[in-house]
Amino acid sequence: MTDRVSADQLMDDLTTLIRDAESLLKATAAETGGKVAEVRARAEESVRQARARLAGMEEEALERVRAAAGEADQYVRGNPWQAVGIAAAVGLVLGLLITRR
Repeated sequence: MTDRVSADQLMDDLTTLIRDAESLLKATAAETGGKVAEVRARAEESVRQARARLAGMEEEALERVRAAAGEADQYVRGNPWQAVGIAAAVGLVLGLLITRR
């Protein structure tokens, strides 16, 4: 569970970083000079690469979710009564935990 939270936080942080970098690049668009142009070009390339990595991470996460959903669907179709029993047990445990509060 900690890995998932960390991955979600990392993706949020990366998205924020990209957005902030794009804002900075837009704000400095009027600045001229050889050094500024060089730094802007490197920053733009870094933002492009970060966007590509983020898109890849999102696609990989979606593929994993689809695979897990497919496996769960196959299990439920192959073992319907076990799935009903497991769902009932989970519901009972959650109900007990909620009523204790």
